[in-house]
Amino acid sequence: MEDLITPKDVVFRFVSGINRHDPDGLASLMTEDHTFVDSLGHAVRGRDPMREGWKAYFAFCRNYWIAYEKLIDNGNHVALFGTAGGTIVTNGTLPPENEWRTPAAWLAVVEGGLVKEWRVYADNKPVYDILAGMEAANR
Repeated sequence: MEDLITPKDVVFRFVSGINRHDPDGLASLMTEDHTFVDSLGHAVRGRDPMREGWKAYFAFCRNYWIAYEKLIDNGNHVALFGTAGGTIVTNGTLPPENEWRTPAAWLAVVEGGLVKEWRVYADNKPVYDILAGMEAANR
């Protein structure tokens, strides 16, 4: 008998891929018509565009991580609640003043053993404050 993978298992693998900074591994867990929705409501559709999106984000924030304290499993919908953080790269380095951390939540819709949709709910203000400071320093 074949082991059945649950939506929760798929989400655990997806989170692990994020924390390993593995865009190819993440893409292998996405449906072809995968949709990513950020906390401002901007959507990116398609596995290949999201593979490139993750590559770009991991270059922008090389030590990005997510951690969850609470998981709610409702069939093919899995919600995580926790924290996200990282450090924004400047001139190839990770300066301590560019480190950020914020409460966050994620909602995954799993279909056929793959993530069809990944939604992020987070306060982006810490990142925007760092970017504003970097822009001011470059004037």
